[in-house]
Amino acid sequence: MTEFDRRVREIAPDQWVLGTPCREWSVRDLVGHLVYEQLWAPELLAGCTVKQVGDRFDHDNLGDDPLVSWVVAAAAAREAWLEPSALAKTVSVSWGSIDAEEYCWQMTTDLAVHAWDLARSIGADERIDPELASTVLAYVERNIDEWSESPSFDSPVPVAADADDQTRLIALLGRKP
Repeated sequence: MTEFDRRVREIAPDQWVLGTPCREWSVRDLVGHLVYEQLWAPELLAGCTVKQVGDRFDHDNLGDDPLVSWVVAAAAAREAWLEPSALAKTVSVSWGSIDAEEYCWQMTTDLAVHAWDLARSIGADERIDPELASTVLAYVERNIDEWSESPSFDSPVPVAADADDQTRLIALLGRKP
C-alpha cells in the first residue's frame, strides 16, 4: 500500500486525465479502482458477504478530492488488515469464499503492480521496493497459470533472462517494462 500511496500523492492536478498501462483506464480510473478495492477490505474482513455489501461502492468513490478519498479508504483498509486475527479469517468474494491471507496477497499484488502503472503514467519513479517485488513475483509465479484466462491481465511480455524481479513481475502481468 505504501508504494501506491506514495505515487498517488505525486499526482499533479492536470495528470488525473492521463492514460495508464491499463488500457481503458485514466489515472483517475486507476486510483478509483484502488479506492474501490480498499473500501471493500474492511467490510469483507468484518465478515460481510458480497451480497450484504451490495452496490454500496458502485459509484464514483473519488468525488471532488481523489487524494482525500484515497487516504480515507486506504486508512480504513490498513486498520482492518492490522486487526490481530485479520489473516486468519475467511472472506466472501464474488466467486465464493477464500482465506483472508489469499485475499491479502491479491490486494498486495494489485497495489504493487498498479503503483508501477501509476508511476509510469505520471512520470514518477517506477522502482518499487525490491523485497516487495521479489515477494509478489513469487506469489504471481505460483498463480499465473490459474490467471491465464483472466481478462484482468494481458499476456506476459518477454524479458531478458537476467531481468530483475520487478521487471519480471511487471512483464509477467502483461506490462511492457
